[in-house]
Amino acid sequence: MSLISVIQDNGLLVAQRMEWVKRLDNEIFEIRSKFSSNIQRALYFHVSGNRFIITHGFTKKSQKTPFSEIQRAKIIKQEFEEEFHVNH
Repeated sequence: MSLISVIQDNGLLVAQRMEWVKRLDNEIFEIRSKFSSNIQRALYFHVSGNRFIITHGFTKKSQKTPFSEIQRAKIIKQEFEEEFHVNH
């Protein structure tokens, strides 16, 4: 079962306690997956209600999430909001 399905089944509060997800700043979060020494991350943002958009995924090479990946997620979020006229 994929980690996204597990998070969906258990909810975000459980996912945060289990460290499957982490808030990176006020608007961007990450899904945290690790298999052996392979560390995968997917960044996402909240749209409304139970709706979230995953912007992209990448393989982490260090402990800290690269600033460039967070900026990329913010740009995708901004493009989404402009295209769909989302107000936050």
